[in-house]
Amino acid sequence: MKTLFDLRGNRRLTAVATFAGVAALTTSLVAAAPAPVEQPVNEAANVSSTVPTQDLSLAMPAHEEALLQGSTTGSYFWDDASGRQGDTGLPAIGKPMQKGLFASPSWPLGTEGYVFYKGKKAKFFIGDRGPGIPSNNGVMLDIDGKTFAELTGTTWNENTLTVTGDLGHIPIQYVVTKWGDGPGLRGEPVPFSSGAWRS
Repeated sequence: MKTLFDLRGNRRLTAVATFAGVAALTTSLVAAAPAPVEQPVNEAANVSSTVPTQDLSLAMPAHEEALLQGSTTGSYFWDDASGRQGDTGLPAIGKPMQKGLFASPSWPLGTEGYVFYKGKKAKFFIGDRGPGIPSNNGVMLDIDGKTFAELTGTTWNENTLTVTGDLGHIPIQYVVTKWGDGPGLRGEPVPFSSGAWRS
């Protein structure tokens, strides 16, 4: 039986880019020498044009600690209970859908951190569950549609709850700076089907 989370995950574009050497890249993130980092240039939008360094923790404010960093594939969603584009309802955290609210198949609700894509950085908090079925294929973060559009240089369409262009999945790097107190499992993300989100 398919859950609403599975159905939401199926509305994504089916093409998923794969990138060789992800493990090697992840290993080099920790071993590389630090480099100077600029501060975000667009605090209001929580998106920066700063190019991430080899050590992603250097791209964060000094008062934040990197608890986990890695890479995955990200998709996008927008669940505001409108019923459009496979929208399954309000986010699991109980807060309204908003910019910066991401979905994870396993991390605790309330977890915070940053994602990086092609020289851009965005702050997030985990407020919902997903992707569903795509998480079995390595798509481990659902990015809110407005942030996804900013990261990819596309436009968010409020009427259709979609971004312009052909991108449905993007390779991202992430840094977790705070584990949430809600249900979920700390550590490397695992697929929705594992049931870790109930922990």
